[in-house]
Amino acid sequence: QVQLLESGGGSVQPGGSLRLSCVVSGNIFSFNTMAWYRRPPGKQRDLIARISRTDDTTYANSVKGRFTISRDNAENTLYLQMGSLRPDDTAVYYCNGFGFDSRIGAYRDFWGQGTQVTVSA
Repeated sequence: QVQLLESGGGSVQPGGSLRLSCVVSGNIFSFNTMAWYRRPPGKQRDLIARISRTDDTTYANSVKGRFTISRDNAENTLYLQMGSLRPDDTAVYYCNGFGFDSRIGAYRDFWGQGTQVTVSA
């Protein structure tokens, strides 16, 4: 069974930086794409960054130039480096992977439980 576990969240001042990590555990598995989503308080969960199996990356306009998504394939870990943080970056951040689930014989999204990031003075 494949599991995704986020870490690295916490509280930070505006202008600060954080690095989130997402470790894929369980049976060895390769996702076609991986991504970070976030859900601000009282709002919908939105895609903010995605990386393909060929390392192509895309970003939401709200984080472009400030956040960087990357991965370490050998360690099965996805990262989100966040800089120039703003109060409106406050949200629960979720790790996502899209790939083949052999148990059900189909492609699907896999989700972590989320990690809280709070940006305030």
